[in-house]
Amino acid sequence: MGSLKKTATAATRVNLRMLAEYLKLSQTTVSLVLNDSPSAKSIPQETRNRVIEAAKKLNYRPNYFARSLRQSRSMSVGVLAPDLSEGYFTRVMSGVVEELSAAHYFYFTACHDWKKELIATYPRLLAERAVDGFLLLNTPADQIEVTQPIVAISSHSPAENVTNIVVDHHAAVSQALTHLYQLGHRRIAFMRGPKAIPDSEVRWENIQQVASELGLTLDPALVVRLDTARWSTESDPHPMNPEIGYQPMRSLLEQTRDFTAVFCFNDIAAIGATRALKDAGLGVPTDVSVLGFDDILSAAYSTPSLTTIRQPLAEMGKRGAQVLLERIAQRDKEFPAEIVMQPELIVRESTGPIFLR
Repeated sequence: MGSLKKTATAATRVNLRMLAEYLKLSQTTVSLVLNDSPSAKSIPQETRNRVIEAAKKLNYRPNYFARSLRQSRSMSVGVLAPDLSEGYFTRVMSGVVEELSAAHYFYFTACHDWKKELIATYPRLLAERAVDGFLLLNTPADQIEVTQPIVAISSHSPAENVTNIVVDHHAAVSQALTHLYQLGHRRIAFMRGPKAIPDSEVRWENIQQVASELGLTLDPALVVRLDTARWSTESDPHPMNPEIGYQPMRSLLEQTRDFTAVFCFNDIAAIGATRALKDAGLGVPTDVSVLGFDDILSAAYSTPSLTTIRQPLAEMGKRGAQVLLERIAQRDKEFPAEIVMQPELIVRESTGPIFLR
């Protein structure tokens, strides 16, 4: 024991063979215990305890390269996202990490910042690192050329052999606009999402459809297209900066104040829009109601707290990871092209009846 531990802490790493010889057990037995294999249940508990205790004392670490060769898997996946900021990404990744960790999977995360060259390059770099599959967050799958399984969250990709995890946008928009309509709002401004984000066009199409169903008129003068390049600041060009909603609202107010509510593409934009309204001397919701989308962590703590459409982001991340692991394990099985998750309207302080004006 002493000599083996001394060797392990010096230069030579303890491998499975050395650990098995030390324990006077077969490598198969030791491997079954350390990998928590179902077959390990047939091994006496005392033996299992000895293996785990020795592995800890000798600082044994499995050789993942050797394991991947045996299993034809690297036990890792690549995660591609446009940004790594607070908001959408953090909520989705909480579900992703929970599921991958439970499956003993490692993940590499790459941020492409909507740059086409990075969207094309990063998948190749990750493929060279032998990832078993790809999880795309808000990233178009039809621009990814890889042979590994792909699951895309919020991407709405028509690409073959891709499973899309999406929110029911028609239900989401219906809940949002019905809420504003029932509060008496008819002159509603809209902040459309940036063209690069896959959700943008799908949600806008549903806004037009639901507005028609409710008898709401969409005034082009009250529609603002969010443009990250135009509205971002030099100090912080990130699309998750509230400036993306602040500057468009300021611009809209310079043109007209003939609206009683605004439906924003996401919560970050809604928080920025609320600040712009207040800076212009308008109250929220006494003068203008503000409604967001996503229900990020800070939405409940903004002033006023934000009424929003809750995407089940953590659940979408968890489901996406589950499906990806299933696709990796069953490469020949057919999987649905789309899995739809349900949204929920969360009513807080930023919306109110029109008579408050």
